[in-house]
Amino acid sequence: MSKYGSFPGTRPRRLRTTPAMRRMVAETRLHPADFILPAFVREGVSEPVPIAAMPGVVQHTRDSLKKAAAEAVAAGISGIMLFGVPEESKKDALGTPGTDPDGILQVALRDVRAEVGDELLVMSDLCLDETTDHGHCGVLDAQGRVDNDATLERYAEMAQVQADAGAHVVGPSGMMDGQIGVVRDALDQIGREDVAILAYTAKYASAFYGPFREAVGSSLQGDRKTYQQDPANARESLRELALDLEEGADMVMVKPAGPYLDILARVADVSDVPVVAYQISGEYSMIEAAAEKGWIDRDRAILEALTGIKRAGAQNILTYWATEVAQKLG
Repeated sequence: MSKYGSFPGTRPRRLRTTPAMRRMVAETRLHPADFILPAFVREGVSEPVPIAAMPGVVQHTRDSLKKAAAEAVAAGISGIMLFGVPEESKKDALGTPGTDPDGILQVALRDVRAEVGDELLVMSDLCLDETTDHGHCGVLDAQGRVDNDATLERYAEMAQVQADAGAHVVGPSGMMDGQIGVVRDALDQIGREDVAILAYTAKYASAFYGPFREAVGSSLQGDRKTYQQDPANARESLRELALDLEEGADMVMVKPAGPYLDILARVADVSDVPVVAYQISGEYSMIEAAAEKGWIDRDRAILEALTGIKRAGAQNILTYWATEVAQKLG
């Protein structure tokens, strides 16, 4: 007998003794169906264009995008979220490529839907930032401010052309007041009640979006602090959640994921629809850069970060590692 008698009587380490034991008692498990792959498609390129700030991620051609979608199906992930990058000369103050049936995003939606049918959820980013010459997520007024209600009119048009192009899910991401209700109404008006809305419910004005600006060829000058949420605020997210649910959101999102796990947990605790989190470009790039330096174990860090996001309450995760991780999970 130990000189300490029967102490300690409780030994939690018994449940950590072997890989098999740890696997059996794991409270959180990752599955390929948890993942959604964000993907960029660029107009006017003949080869995929590497994104320097996001090692391993590219701006796809139409053909390479179709291949990526097919790989996503084979890996068993749930969806692909498309972002279109039009030619610079086509951008204007209203983001016309976003509502042109022949704009790059609409063309890509048709391509991917023809490639995968209903085997993969084809999702579309519903925002103007990629298509405007000023880089903001909406229409500007005479003072250069984002005009909320004029922007909603553009979002309604975008929703309709994206649905017509084959989107199963649209993702209004501009953080305009009332955007979910307007998009729902616009879809219903053309008989597309079947198209779901993934609401970007809590989207913060984050420094971690940096690499994404390169990925979409952003023309942004200034910042988006007048419409994206202040990182200092938490209760505000629950107010946004209540509004999005009231307006008809089918799913809700917290973005970024890693720096906002507390927000994700609070939203997941009260939401009665699926909760999604977006592991954004900066989160991706930090791990890739540190791994390239040899400072961290890349594969372990990726799985740990994704497990943390799911543990906090995300049912699904947008991540640039979606296909890779799903293939490894098997």
